[in-house]
Amino acid sequence: NLLRNNGVKSFAALAAMARPSIQAILNKGGSRFQVANPETWAEQAALAAANRWADLRRLQDELDAGVRRV
Repeated sequence: NLLRNNGVKSFAALAAMARPSIQAILNKGGSRFQVANPETWAEQAALAAANRWADLRRLQDELDAGVRRV
């Protein structure tokens, strides 16, 4: 797992990261990972870390490939 190999060992750790830091890890992973958009990853991870699974599901239902629909 790319995130785990780069020190992100929990939802709480991911939730505390800024988007540029997440993107830097994805960039290090090569072209396969560079297509991912981590715009809402920290927000989703914060909900998971807080065991707010229903809220996470509602948020994910509003997203398109992890990105807010315009």
